[in-house]
Amino acid sequence: MKQIVVVSGGAVCDAFADRILEEIKPFAVIAADSGMEYFYRSGKKPDVIIGDFDSVKTEALSYFRGQPDIEIRELVPEKDDTDTEAAIRLAISMGAEEITLLGATGSRLDHVLGNIELLGIGLQSGVPIYMCDENNRIRMTDHGMKLRRDGQFGTYVSLIPYTEQVEHLTLTGFKYPLSDACLKGFCSLGVSNEIVDEEAEIAFDGGILLVIEARDAC
Repeated sequence: MKQIVVVSGGAVCDAFADRILEEIKPFAVIAADSGMEYFYRSGKKPDVIIGDFDSVKTEALSYFRGQPDIEIRELVPEKDDTDTEAAIRLAISMGAEEITLLGATGSRLDHVLGNIELLGIGLQSGVPIYMCDENNRIRMTDHGMKLRRDGQFGTYVSLIPYTEQVEHLTLTGFKYPLSDACLKGFCSLGVSNEIVDEEAEIAFDGGILLVIEARDAC
């Protein structure tokens, strides 16, 4: 599977990012604007850097401009999409079959919500996108899935309806099961469930879910 990692300019835990890159061994790595600062700190090199470079520190940008084996795509600041969106669309154009998005969370909640919105590009393109930090793994799905307890990301599984409602939702193998439920907005019913069997299943018919695997911060 051709996996591509995109590192954006939000909060990046270097140790976590190092581990993800080592585990995935991606086909390519893209730095979105100030996401290049992680690579500058860690001594790693992205394959591509994309952005308008309005938020990256001068020393990191100058350093990577001097590297001949890195492709740099400079965007104009007056654009409709964010650098992260441009990086995701670039990854898809490069043939990504799965995208892991790092540096997409942090203190700017507008950017966090905007980046969650970008997970829908994966649904449109048939390319799964996982938005990850050291405490969360977030995906958007329009179909059911199975989760193994020995492979889950964290302690909790939360289901947030992205559309107005998610119909015929059935949860098996969870601490709090559901049978043919309708999960609607403005409700916290799907938050903080736990896998109790070896394998849990999320089944539904109609709608889009955000599936968040989470653990408490240390």
